[in-house]
Amino acid sequence: MAGRSEKISFPGALGEDLAARLDLPEGDVKACALFAHCFTCTKDIFAASRIAEGLNTNGIAVLRFDFTGLGASEGEFANTNFTSNVGDLVAAANYMRDHLSAPKIIIGHSLGGAAVLAAAGDIDEIECVCTIGAPSDPHHVSHNFKNDIDKIMAEGEADVTLVGRPFKIKKQFLEDIEGQKLSEKISNLRRALLVFHSPIDATVGIENAQEIYVAAKHPKSFVSLDTADHLLSKRADAVYCANVIAAWAERYLGTGKNESSKSDIPAIEDGVIVQETGQGKFSNAISIGGRHALKADEPVSVGGNDSGPTPYDYLLTALGACKSMTMRMYADRKKFPLDQARVTLRHEKIHAEDCEACETEEGRVDQIDVEIHLEGDLTDEQRQRIYEIAERCPVHQSLKNEVSLKSKLTD
Repeated sequence: MAGRSEKISFPGALGEDLAARLDLPEGDVKACALFAHCFTCTKDIFAASRIAEGLNTNGIAVLRFDFTGLGASEGEFANTNFTSNVGDLVAAANYMRDHLSAPKIIIGHSLGGAAVLAAAGDIDEIECVCTIGAPSDPHHVSHNFKNDIDKIMAEGEADVTLVGRPFKIKKQFLEDIEGQKLSEKISNLRRALLVFHSPIDATVGIENAQEIYVAAKHPKSFVSLDTADHLLSKRADAVYCANVIAAWAERYLGTGKNESSKSDIPAIEDGVIVQETGQGKFSNAISIGGRHALKADEPVSVGGNDSGPTPYDYLLTALGACKSMTMRMYADRKKFPLDQARVTLRHEKIHAEDCEACETEEGRVDQIDVEIHLEGDLTDEQRQRIYEIAERCPVHQSLKNEVSLKSKLTD
């Protein structure tokens, strides 16, 4: 299933904040992908959003962003060029490495495809490179404003119309794409390459796919998009690309169901085992007594996948469950008419000086706020007694009392 989408931002190659969207699947993340959109497009173009959705369905997280000066990103488009686009991709990969997990798949559409071919060598973790309707030479984009090239070269810049919108193109943009040697980058890619192209692409001819494929070394694959147009405006074409990418990448990433996984966790009968899954920076699998399987993770904001509760969430869960069970046990024994008990808990760090009951006088201490809600035809005395019993639940007492922790390193 597709999961959730979060808006984020990060500094690009020229220093401006770039607007991005992180699309996360439900459950564990098998791998992370970085997507580059087409020339003058944005991260929200149909092809980008639909491919991201399809990859999410296959357990792959996707970061798509607006290049500098486009969409919701800061900066002036006129000051950008192919080199800065490549730099934006590297900056996006750096953000993913620090906040989620470095991308292992990089996907580029149209000129974005040329950009990922140039950027892949600068991102160590990339194992799979995919292009969709990509030109074999960045200079190809100049045909979009070929009637203005003389003016740009003579005057240093010119306003041109692209996809019905005005853009300023500077001489430095033309000089930058003229100086690119993409064939060398492709030849030295040393990553698995998948080339998508439509034989009827009227914007970037099919011969570009041939030139990319010939320049690349194995492993390399080509997939024809048959009747698709350049922008993949048909939903079925974008979904097809996503499904093929996910299946193709399994061979190189080891994300298939039959592959051994770090989440193959042993079971013990009298305790808890917590083990890294290898799917994201903080994702852990939990086995409780060999009978119950849980997950633990951290929010995306601190580098996790948010595929499960945090360790502190589990701490609050243990305390809340213990209080609820203790209240039920007591009410049933006393035959109090308790219909339902509800415990709400929150955790925060507070300054020690703000805690009157704490022995610690400096720094910060943990504070857990607990609210107990009782439903039923209870007297005030019964409600108070049930509340007092909740304060004496075993987990509450463990947290209040001294706890001995003994650790050892095993082979």
